[in-house]
Amino acid sequence: MKFSELGLIPELLQSVERLGFEEATPIQEQTIPLALAGKDVIGQAQTGTGKTAAFGLPMLQKIDVTNRAVQGLVIAPTRELAIQTQEELFRLSRDKKIRVQVVYGGADISRQIRALKDQPHIVVGTPGRLLDHIKRKTLKLNHVETLVLDEADEMLNMGFIDDIETIIHEVPAERQTLLFSATMPSQIKRIGVRFMKDPEHVSIKATSMSDSLIEQFFVRCKDFEKFDIMTRLLDVQAPELTIVFGRTKRRVDELAKGLEMRGYRAEGIHGDLSQQKRMSVLKAFKSGKLDILVATDVAARGLDISGVTHVYNYDIPQDPESYVHRIGRTGRAGNEGVSVTFITPNEMGYLRVIEDLTKKKMTALRPPTNAEAFEGQIQATIDAVGKIVDANGLDRYAKAAAQLLETYTAEDLAAAFLKSVSKDPSEVPVKITPERPLPGRGGGAKGRSGSSSRGPAKGKSGGYRGGNRNSSGKPAERRGGGSYNADKKRGTGGDSRRSKPSSDRRQGGGERNFTIRSKD
Repeated sequence: MKFSELGLIPELLQSVERLGFEEATPIQEQTIPLALAGKDVIGQAQTGTGKTAAFGLPMLQKIDVTNRAVQGLVIAPTRELAIQTQEELFRLSRDKKIRVQVVYGGADISRQIRALKDQPHIVVGTPGRLLDHIKRKTLKLNHVETLVLDEADEMLNMGFIDDIETIIHEVPAERQTLLFSATMPSQIKRIGVRFMKDPEHVSIKATSMSDSLIEQFFVRCKDFEKFDIMTRLLDVQAPELTIVFGRTKRRVDELAKGLEMRGYRAEGIHGDLSQQKRMSVLKAFKSGKLDILVATDVAARGLDISGVTHVYNYDIPQDPESYVHRIGRTGRAGNEGVSVTFITPNEMGYLRVIEDLTKKKMTALRPPTNAEAFEGQIQATIDAVGKIVDANGLDRYAKAAAQLLETYTAEDLAAAFLKSVSKDPSEVPVKITPERPLPGRGGGAKGRSGSSSRGPAKGKSGGYRGGNRNSSGKPAERRGGGSYNADKKRGTGGDSRRSKPSSDRRQGGGERNFTIRSKD
């Protein structure tokens, strides 16, 4: 369904069209009409399915720009997601000229106070910092008409339920509530029953990768080995357009710098970059001036990029649904794609959970040797030389070439030229700061400040949702004994806080029914 068929006002449609969006995703198609009709909605869908626009467009449509009061409130679990949401809401409302302000922990609160005094129409924030502003009376929510709980299951896992309930009590009872979550544990359902009015539940089935055109590999290695292995893979697989995903902003910065030092055309994007810089990097990537884009999950959300042939997960994602979102950047429009995930021994259990989610086994990949990587470099250089010769325009150099041939053989000259134009990444030392490994079974981060350290979503068994099996670090099942094939430019198989009940201020209380709307 096209956005023009959803009942959106012209100003919003104009902004949507400017962003290059035409077709609504399933979660958007199902939830936007319900939200525009004023209904409370619970949207359940995996990461990367367009949930921000699903709740953002209906909220933006309701905003009265002449009323300089906070009319919309979005609660997000982390600083990165809050910033991303604020940026996307700003872009979606550009033509309606709605003011959106973000607040989060770890930043100068006095600057945020000044921004809130400027009376934004929508505030996006992390629970801890929102509570700080409420207690300081620098954030008044008595005019809020739309409340959004984004990634509610993550906020549950991070121990924010008490804070969320406190914030909800500060919002008028007569409001619209939109709750979005990848999973639907009992505590999230309880929020729906206690704080929402007859919510309609829209559930979008998780995407199965079993019939995907994406070849999925993993390399089992230690953290300090990842960078050298990845650059050797880049030389052997010779990807045309690549995205490398890192877990943190520091990681992204170091990877981009390291790749550039070794002769690759690479740049990184993350939440700390200005919008102008991000757009500049993306423009260079889309136009072919860059071969490699290094990104965090949050920075990569909503990117409209075609032609990506390879995705490298330098760090395995903390959220299994993020894996599907990451590798979905390649293998589009009927084209084949390749994904490679680097996994440390203690993270093997996370791989198994991803395989359960995608219904597809990853293939173990033997890292290429330095000799295989060098062969790949030389082949790429030969291809580049061929393009130079084919481009012609060499007449001016013919006389100099003849002089050289009087002293040296053609083989010596060709070898010298190849040496001068080819890169040898192994000669450039690059140090990547080690990241703390993901916690094993029962691990998880408990944040209270809306910082960027999001731990894995814990299920009943701990670790990832659905349990964290095989977390002992034992090697994965070996599949075959394959090797590399430089001609095919891809690898083949190888060895290689608690929550407590609180009183409900809403009228009626008691149990309410959900209307289930499922869409595969």
